[in-house]
Amino acid sequence: MAKPTIVLVHGAWADASSWNAVTAELRARSFPVLAPPNPLRGVASDAAYVASFVNQRTSGPVVLVGHSYGGVVIGNAAGDVPTAEALVYVNAFIPAEGEAIFGILGGSGSALDVPDPTTVLDVIGYPGAPEGDAEAYLKPDTVFQFFAQDLPEADGWLIAAGQRPITLSANATPSAAAAWRTLPSWAVIGTDDLVIPAATQKSMAERAGAKTFEVAASHLSLVSHPEVTVEAILAAAEQVGD
Repeated sequence: MAKPTIVLVHGAWADASSWNAVTAELRARSFPVLAPPNPLRGVASDAAYVASFVNQRTSGPVVLVGHSYGGVVIGNAAGDVPTAEALVYVNAFIPAEGEAIFGILGGSGSALDVPDPTTVLDVIGYPGAPEGDAEAYLKPDTVFQFFAQDLPEADGWLIAAGQRPITLSANATPSAAAAWRTLPSWAVIGTDDLVIPAATQKSMAERAGAKTFEVAASHLSLVSHPEVTVEAILAAAEQVGD
């Protein structure tokens, strides 16, 4: 039986390179892998983009994998991907219908849930933005202290320099779908995650009925401990193949 295609959807302040170590290991195991760009513009448009990408560039069963905000995207995209057979969430948001990132993080203890967001984020305008919207970048100190605290300093500077911004509206828009209600799900939980605290990750994963894998890692466990993400993806792929 042909192996499913693994589609890796990155989160905010990242790009497809955040999946490099995971991709290399999956390719070594002969899995077809794609890591599309996630536009980070808004939940509906990002999900539509990813669904269109998957439908046009894959054939056969697909495992959708989302990191952080990518979890919101795959949960909304999967309903428009007829070949999607499993979901894997990596340090990710797993919202129900009507839930938004800002709401999920509120009161969670997240390092980003602060009275003045500009203490941890650089918020700037962008051309064509709807009124009141803006882009958010992580301040370098936020990268080192809260986002990627278990990575070498040199890697932290690469993240700070090359990060892709997410719009405030993408974080404020409620999820319109929850594909985990109908698809089997797996979740990697970073127990040292300061962006989405472990308790919040566990609560969402339990609600989704996801099989969980814990790792003592930052929000970027897919970079610092890629073997755990690979293990979760292999578990999902094995079920797809059954």
